[in-house]
Amino acid sequence: MTGRSFVSSAVNRRGFIRLATASVAGWIALGATDNRMRIVASLTALPLDDELTRRGMIDSASSRLGNLVAGLRQRGWVEGVNFRLELRSTFGAPDRLKMAVQELLDLQPDVILTGSTVETAAVLAATKTIPVVFATANDPVGNGFVESLAHPGGNATGFTNSSAEMGGKWLQLIREAVPDVARVGILFNPATTPRGGRFFLESIEQEAAASGVSVIPAPVNAPAEIDDAVKRFSELPKAAMVALVDSFLVVNRKAVVAAAAKYRVPTIYPFHYFMDAGGLMSYGPTLEVRSADYVDLILRGTKPGDLPVQSPRKYELLINRTVARSLGLTIPFTLLARADEIRE
Repeated sequence: MTGRSFVSSAVNRRGFIRLATASVAGWIALGATDNRMRIVASLTALPLDDELTRRGMIDSASSRLGNLVAGLRQRGWVEGVNFRLELRSTFGAPDRLKMAVQELLDLQPDVILTGSTVETAAVLAATKTIPVVFATANDPVGNGFVESLAHPGGNATGFTNSSAEMGGKWLQLIREAVPDVARVGILFNPATTPRGGRFFLESIEQEAAASGVSVIPAPVNAPAEIDDAVKRFSELPKAAMVALVDSFLVVNRKAVVAAAAKYRVPTIYPFHYFMDAGGLMSYGPTLEVRSADYVDLILRGTKPGDLPVQSPRKYELLINRTVARSLGLTIPFTLLARADEIRE
């Protein structure tokens, strides 16, 4: 995979269009007399005032909630008119998860949108009937969310964000940016990253064995541990870090990026959210917000089990040369040439 590489989607586009057309036709035939207020529930680990969740940021590409509301409006759903949005957050606290899920179930929503693998697992453990759309998830088949990507069955469907092979790709890219690196720390929270980190670690270790780089897991369980975890890689021999796909790290992305800058540890991240916080480089899916498509279809009567799980359409490589210079790095031209975006 390269910065501009496209991945095959799990959904057959023509089949999806036919399904959407049939659902809309059914809505026109049956929905004209249905004036019931629909309830769209959303569960996230992000704080409610995080820029990724703020509902007022309708025009911001970085606002998940704003994009959902805008997308639903384009499809005829107007908040406060024919649907009500209910948002709950765990604030990244595991002990808050069960309570937040129950609060949403008590509302008897028409559909629940989940923000990560952890929230999806908790919701599906609590209900097998309410439709669930996961906005991002890793290994939905392995986690038992769906029977297969093409035919989910059950009450859940949604979108994947990264394959297991991404781990090896992150290691390749950080080695290109830091050619003299001798060891690489892998930052993650075992409680919130897929399979406790093993989902990505296997491909990272395979790549490390082939390249002669030492890989050192750097698990963190609380925000207060982030600084010390990064500090371990500030001394010789030369080190860099890989931040895994992890809802905990997304919630605490500013602390992660700040620690990497403080201790001058080159780090690659899985999402552009970390770049927006001042990170060095990221490689991951574009994560264009497509959840509105599936929420709309489900509100119109389509069963989630009939909607295939979709894979990312494109992966992007982002590099910040200003951050690189602050770390004393000269990014090779061969790497810059493959970047989808170079920030200064």
